[in-house]
Amino acid sequence: MGAVNRLIVIVLFEGVDLLDVTGPPEVFSLVPHETTGGAGYEVVLTAETTAPVTTAAGVRILPDATFHEVAERAIDTLLVPGSVEVDGERRVHPVTDPGTVAWVKALAGRTRRVASVCVGAHILAAAGLLDGKRATTHWSTAQRLAADHPAVRVDPDPIFIREEGEIWTGAGISACLDLSLALVAEDFGEQVALRVARQLVMYLKRPGGQSQFSVPLEPVSTTRRVEDLRHHILRNIDQRLTVPDLAAYAHVSDRQLTRIFKSELGMTPHAYIESARVELAGNLLETTDATLERVATVCGFGTVDTLIRAFRRRHATTPSAYRARFRAAPVGVAAETG
Repeated sequence: MGAVNRLIVIVLFEGVDLLDVTGPPEVFSLVPHETTGGAGYEVVLTAETTAPVTTAAGVRILPDATFHEVAERAIDTLLVPGSVEVDGERRVHPVTDPGTVAWVKALAGRTRRVASVCVGAHILAAAGLLDGKRATTHWSTAQRLAADHPAVRVDPDPIFIREEGEIWTGAGISACLDLSLALVAEDFGEQVALRVARQLVMYLKRPGGQSQFSVPLEPVSTTRRVEDLRHHILRNIDQRLTVPDLAAYAHVSDRQLTRIFKSELGMTPHAYIESARVELAGNLLETTDATLERVATVCGFGTVDTLIRAFRRRHATTPSAYRARFRAAPVGVAAETG
């Protein structure tokens, strides 16, 4: 008797983002090569009709089945991609076609697990599937998701989030591959997911808690003084950086410095410094064999315990677990405790 494949249904609609649709099947297609007996997935593209669907990239995709047809089958995973429209003032509007929303709501009731890719989270929210749950989406539409659906606890930072009831939401664009690998890890184990990641020449599998953002690449402040402070922090990241020290450097009071950071960068000076340190530490863990003690020193944490606590706050994981998921080969670093 052959291996039983899990049915993954991917929702199609006019204007859907191409990578949201094609990225996950690339991941799923490699699973049988890495499992005993060739177990894997059956991927079915579905739409209201079987007529070709034109994606946002202009590439046409042919659905395998209609929503009516897949409704008769036992669906393991319903995968909902997204799309946006940009108006004349360059404002981004997520696409939530009522017909698609209605079908997603109906199919979700027959599905073990539901996952959205990128702005597909807006479709899940419109279907009422994210009420009371924590969810993520592409950073550019996170505020819109929170405003349109107050019952959803929107977190724009992680690359994917898994909630109770088997509801998954993923961040934008290439994060669809990370979400897909996480689904593979849940179904077939971490080692299978890692082997698939290597086949895809991905930099291994990013933990869901990893941020969509890069501290050095965040939008620059409109205030030259804050930009100068940001560069000062990055240049002196291994040093003791306190609010009084930064305030003296900027020639402002401690209270005024905190107000400046909150208004310009949306966080306190302490939070910004910790974010910058965690990002640098992550880069060192990914690309070097430096010990945790060395990483903690270079990044200004001082002790390994402080490094671990910061990683848990920012990434919901430990530095050793982060390194294990990011590096293709083991590195000689003693595991931390706690």
